Amino acid sequence: MTKLKTSICDFLNIEYPIVQAGMAGAATAELAAAVSMAGALGTLGAAYMTPDEIRKNISDIKAQTDKPFAANLFCVDMEDNWEGIEQARLVLNRFRAELGIQEKTNYSSPNMFEDQFQVLLDENVPVISTAFGVLPKDKMSLAKEKGIKVIAMVTAVKEAIESENAGADLIVAQGSDAGGHRGTFNVSEHPYGANIGTFSLVPQVADNVGIPVVAAGGIMDGRGLVAALTLGAAGVQLGTAFLPAEESVAHPAYKKQLLESTEESTVITKSFSGRPARGIKNKFISEFESSAKPVAFPSQNSLTSDIRKAAAKLNNPDYMSLWAGQGTRLFEARVEKRASDIVTAIVKEASELLR
Repeated sequence: MTKLKTSICDFLNIEYPIVQAGMAGAATAELAAAVSMAGALGTLGAAYMTPDEIRKNISDIKAQTDKPFAANLFCVDMEDNWEGIEQARLVLNRFRAELGIQEKTNYSSPNMFEDQFQVLLDENVPVISTAFGVLPKDKMSLAKEKGIKVIAMVTAVKEAIESENAGADLIVAQGSDAGGHRGTFNVSEHPYGANIGTFSLVPQVADNVGIPVVAAGGIMDGRGLVAALTLGAAGVQLGTAFLPAEESVAHPAYKKQLLESTEESTVITKSFSGRPARGIKNKFISEFESSAKPVAFPSQNSLTSDIRKAAAKLNNPDYMSLWAGQGTRLFEARVEKRASDIVTAIVKEASELLR
């Protein structure tokens, strides 16, 4: 196992160079704690949680493990922009009728970043990871004063350089293979994200920054870990691989869709949130994209939240956001059920390859 000990293991005080992605909505305390207890870095997907929910989840993690863990937040403007809402509403109300729910009177998006960040400081979270940007200067200083390590997710070399200059300790180079929302900083410049594949992106980022790089996007097994290390990464971040785990709160219908999908099943869409994200193509995506354009993030995310919740209650994956990366056919070779078993299997396979 010694060959798998990289620079991030000592830096993050973890046994294996594996980071679990901060998947908002699925990565709650139980999953994060399980991954950390297995020797990797578990992450709490805190971006959509209220400050009280974050505090409760952090307390739950600390009750289950004394190992390091991370919390993930969005560093992006969360002000609503409802331009184009009428066209979107027509389609979404058709979906609501099919699901038997009524349109709400208020879909405003809460801007909780200041309070969310303060909770992470108060609770002395060991690691903060960010998506859609890097921590602002004042927040970076506060984190560093507390000895908190900062991870920034990027999708292009210039974002990596910007993050390093801003004080980030680690870079997650997130390729277009990745599931869910990727970390692209400027979606006006890249409306569907900076679509650079993981194994093109990783060596170019590694060559242009002086801090450790973690590879993310389509990595599901030990082969992906070894390949990432060969290309200059000091570890890997996995999200989709952990979604079917027992500790994941992903909906059972969502887990079923994941296990039945292939490398051809996913598309990049803005239909659910107004921001590009990779997920399994379903009725919601097909019908919305053929009839309307989404409003901007985070407004579209708020506007579709009641539909996604109703679909979950009805066990109807046609209207759920089924975020997934492009490596899902690799689930066919997996039999692990628990997060710890997934970590162990990846480490074992990588170790055998390195030997």
